[in-house]
Amino acid sequence: MEFIATDIDGLMKIQPVVHGDRRGFFLEWYSHAAFEKAGIACRFVQDNHSYSQEAGVLRGLHFQTPPFTQAKLIRVTQGGIFDVAVDLRAKSPTFGRWRGFELSAANFTMLFIPAGFAHGFCTLQPTTHVEYKVDAPYTPQHESGIIWNDPQLAVSWPTAQPVLSPKDAHLPLLRDTPPLFSANRQ
Repeated sequence: MEFIATDIDGLMKIQPVVHGDRRGFFLEWYSHAAFEKAGIACRFVQDNHSYSQEAGVLRGLHFQTPPFTQAKLIRVTQGGIFDVAVDLRAKSPTFGRWRGFELSAANFTMLFIPAGFAHGFCTLQPTTHVEYKVDAPYTPQHESGIIWNDPQLAVSWPTAQPVLSPKDAHLPLLRDTPPLFSANRQ
């Protein structure tokens, strides 16, 4: 596995080694030892699977508040997404900055997002399946988010008219979301 650091501390693009032949392919998408060697010391406790029927479905920008913040490892098993991570760590020099990545079943690229980030994605293709590991369980009373089109963030989403859930359509702005996270937890 190749771990590629980004300009935001802790946010990592991951490229697995894909062994392919005429039968198909094999890849290792998670190895505790490899992640630990790359400086990612998470203990994942839950796996999630998201299915979106059409292109232009936007989910996010979501996060959980302490003490249930979540680090995430994201991959696409069918279709493709534009995946976005926003740094919400209070003491981070990159607080409020976002980065976007194209993850797809074709490019095998994965993304590790440390705790203290908001996360969202927009599907680029119909019939898209996204799988992700988290290091803390989902707790409804700790879920929160930021509106997808917050002008302060100015995320360059691949669509101006996404398909949204009612909840995601009414999330608050970043300025109404206090910096809740210590920059020290990964």
